[in-house]
Amino acid sequence: MSIKTAVLNGVATIEIARPEKKNALTMVMYQAMADALIAARGDASVRSVLISGQPGIFTSGNDLEDFMKRPPQGAESPVFRFMQALRDCDKPVIAAVTGAAIGIGTTMLLHCDFVYVSDEARLAMPFVGLGLVPEFASSLLVPRLMGHVKAAEKLLLGDPFTGADAVDCGIANAVLPAGEVLPHARRVAERFNALAPDAVRASKRLMRAGNDTAVRAAIAAEGEVFALQLRSPEAREAFQAFFEKRKPDFNRLTEVPPAS
Repeated sequence: MSIKTAVLNGVATIEIARPEKKNALTMVMYQAMADALIAARGDASVRSVLISGQPGIFTSGNDLEDFMKRPPQGAESPVFRFMQALRDCDKPVIAAVTGAAIGIGTTMLLHCDFVYVSDEARLAMPFVGLGLVPEFASSLLVPRLMGHVKAAEKLLLGDPFTGADAVDCGIANAVLPAGEVLPHARRVAERFNALAPDAVRASKRLMRAGNDTAVRAAIAAEGEVFALQLRSPEAREAFQAFFEKRKPDFNRLTEVPPAS
């Protein structure tokens, strides 16, 4: 399955463990993460959630082969169930990021409460380069965090950025040496064992209340456009180029109206 879960000392851990595929996420893995988040929310012994990858890699995003075989189909698709479960988690969620965090590997961080990244981390949201559009409310949250012009670099050009950049623009809390990221993130997660759980959950709910309706609307709107683009000639060219290990050539595409 490539998702490892456990509960230890009040912390529910979700470990992405598919290093041989750069921790690329399949629909089965999304479902496993959604189930783990839902279970953590309902477990009174859990005070926080810790999401991590492997040394040198958080996640390279979607497994494109699996993604093409099992494209998202509505709100019940595993990827959208994961998005909803992470958004709905009322307990603190801490992310430990080393190495690459690509696509949803970056956008999921926008919905965590604490994010710690390594000095080797490289984040990117290369949706447009794949003929797609931003997801997980990143089209709303990224411009709010860093302003339109910086967001355009990240979302339209897909420019990668460092852990230090992530801290500067408000995506991450701190940059640490790679070997210290996970231990530090766990120490933060375990601090919630000494705090009043109801007060923590209520405070998190209040902190998110002002954005909640807009975020959920953005996720839904992005999902509709994403599904259309996924069937577009641009996406087909981008995915074929990926598998053929070449750069996509969007200029050679004939004008075709978007799929309806």
